[in-house]
Amino acid sequence: MEQLDERKLKILQAIIKTYLETGEPVGSRTISKFTDLNLSSATIRNEMADLEEMGYILQPHTSAGRIPSDKGYRLYVDTMMETKEHEVEEMRAFLIEKADRMETLLEQMTKMLAVSTNYTAMATTPMYRSRKVKFLQLTEVDASQLLAIIVIEGNIVKNKMITTSVPVDKEMILKLNILLNTYLQGLDLSEINLDVISQIKQQSEGLGNIVSDILDAIAQAISEEDKVKVYTSGTTNMLKYPELGDHGSVSQLLYALEEKKEITELMRKESEDSSEIQVYIGNETTVESMKDCSVVTATYELTDGVYGKIGIVGPKRMDYEKVVSALKTIRSQLDEIYKK
Repeated sequence: MEQLDERKLKILQAIIKTYLETGEPVGSRTISKFTDLNLSSATIRNEMADLEEMGYILQPHTSAGRIPSDKGYRLYVDTMMETKEHEVEEMRAFLIEKADRMETLLEQMTKMLAVSTNYTAMATTPMYRSRKVKFLQLTEVDASQLLAIIVIEGNIVKNKMITTSVPVDKEMILKLNILLNTYLQGLDLSEINLDVISQIKQQSEGLGNIVSDILDAIAQAISEEDKVKVYTSGTTNMLKYPELGDHGSVSQLLYALEEKKEITELMRKESEDSSEIQVYIGNETTVESMKDCSVVTATYELTDGVYGKIGIVGPKRMDYEKVVSALKTIRSQLDEIYKK
């Protein structure tokens, strides 16, 4: 980006803040009323012409004022925001009250974010950076059924019923528990390859068929962790912003928010620094129906290797300061609650 002097930065900030509040193109006369600028309308017009040439603002109509471009929003997000602390105690009290159940917490959290920001809020169920087996316990249900209790990294527990092809007794189950834990502890699902399976079967003393049944069930149980659910709230808030397009464009946006496939892919993306708030402006989202929107996301950490995403979708003139502050507050409280 070209270097902007202090005067251009102040004018750009005034344009963006005014447009965020009004949703209307901003003219030089409006900017001249900002007392800290103390500039004439003619000077402001010249600076606005420079900002437009540099790509930070746009003139939607010949006689209209200017509106921020994606490049202008990006500069604002990266360098101009002042994070505000607000609603911290209300959010904290709410989260602690709802922390007993993850699904309830995530659903209610998105509703609260949607109401407080007037945009669309999103949250994912936990996702897993690793699928390593920490411990496996087989328990007899009856002669042909076993219950497999699988603990994966992050202390996530999965239960899986296994129907065996031959009857099993307590002695066989004991041998299988020792054998499977010896070979599988510390392995990621991707590391349980044909060589490992072959070694287990060689040591299984005639229990090869049962081992196959068990390994299939383990793979299925762990793979179920990949199914990420996204909760959304406030989708109809998008109807409040006329700049998001005509009826057809808004319908596509609402469909994407409800159908969630593209949203899930976007929310699954991990940044290099998970502590950073991610801001996607316009086409940066890669979701076609959101080209007129901005998406702001944050990562919450539950335990080592277990994380989730929370996010806000709104128009490009969204109140970024308010959104970032709300997401940071929610994230810090989730981190605190679940790390304890």
